[in-house]
Amino acid sequence: GIAWKSKKQGLPPCSDEVMKDRLKLAQASKHPYILTPGDNDWTDCHRSKPEKYDPLERLSKLRKMFFKGDSSLGKRSIKLTRQSNNKEYASYRENVRWTYADVMFVTLHMTGSNNNLGRTPEGDEEFEQRNAANVAWLEETFALAKKNANKAIMILSQANPFFENTWSNKLKGRYLLKGLGVKAPKEKKETGFDEFLEVLEQQTLGFGKPVIYVHGDTHTFRIDKPLVRSPNGKRMIENFTRVETFGFPNTHWIRATIEPKNPNVFRFQQEIVESNRVR
Repeated sequence: GIAWKSKKQGLPPCSDEVMKDRLKLAQASKHPYILTPGDNDWTDCHRSKPEKYDPLERLSKLRKMFFKGDSSLGKRSIKLTRQSNNKEYASYRENVRWTYADVMFVTLHMTGSNNNLGRTPEGDEEFEQRNAANVAWLEETFALAKKNANKAIMILSQANPFFENTWSNKLKGRYLLKGLGVKAPKEKKETGFDEFLEVLEQQTLGFGKPVIYVHGDTHTFRIDKPLVRSPNGKRMIENFTRVETFGFPNTHWIRATIEPKNPNVFRFQQEIVESNRVR
C-alpha cells in the first residue's frame, strides 16, 4: 500500500491530492516501483477524516491512476504481466507478475480490514469477485512457475491473512498463550482469507520449492513459518516462509537478496533507517 496519511504534509487521507502526491513519489523512485493496494488506500476510506469517501469509488480512482500500461512505476521501469490481459479479469490491472533471477514474483490484491468482507453488501460483492480473481491468478502463477522450473515464488500483498486461524489448538496455545500471553478464540471464525489460505497450502505443497509471502498490515516485523498442513494444523510446511515488513511507528525496511546457490533462495536483511530510530 501507499499509506495515504501524511501529518507532516497535512494532506487529507484518501483525497485526490494525496493520491497525486504518492504517485509523484512513486514515479520519482530510481528503482522500478511496483504497488499492491492496501486498506489505507481504499478499503478504510469510509472512516477517513476530515472527509469520508466511498471505498469502491476510491478503488476505481486508484486503478486508473496507478496501474496504466504494461510497465512498473519509477524512473527505471520493468515490464509486467497484468491479470487484466485476460478479458475475464479485465478489472484487475493491479495483479501483476514478473520474473527476475529465475524467481517468479506476483502481487495479489488482498487488503486488511478482512479483505473488505463483512461491512456492506456492495463490499461483499466486490470481495467475492476480487477473491475469485486472486485465486485464479495465484493458481496460474504456480502452474507457470512449475512449467518454467523457477527456483522460487515470492507473493507480495498488503494483508496479513492470519495464518493462525488454520492452526490446531495446541499450536495456538504454544505460540499465542505461552509465547505472547494471548488467549486464542475457541471457535474458528470465517474470514476474507480462508480460500486464499486453502489454495496457498495446496499450491505450496505441490510446488515443493521455496515460497515466500511478503505482507504488511499488522506493523510487526517477523520472519517465520506460519503455514501449516491441514487437516490437523499441527505441522509447518517447510518450504513456505512469511515475511512481514516493518510498520508505523517502526518505519524501516527489509532487503531481500536472491542467492541462487542458497537452498532457501532468499536472504533477508533488516535495514534500519537512522532518522526513524527510537529517541
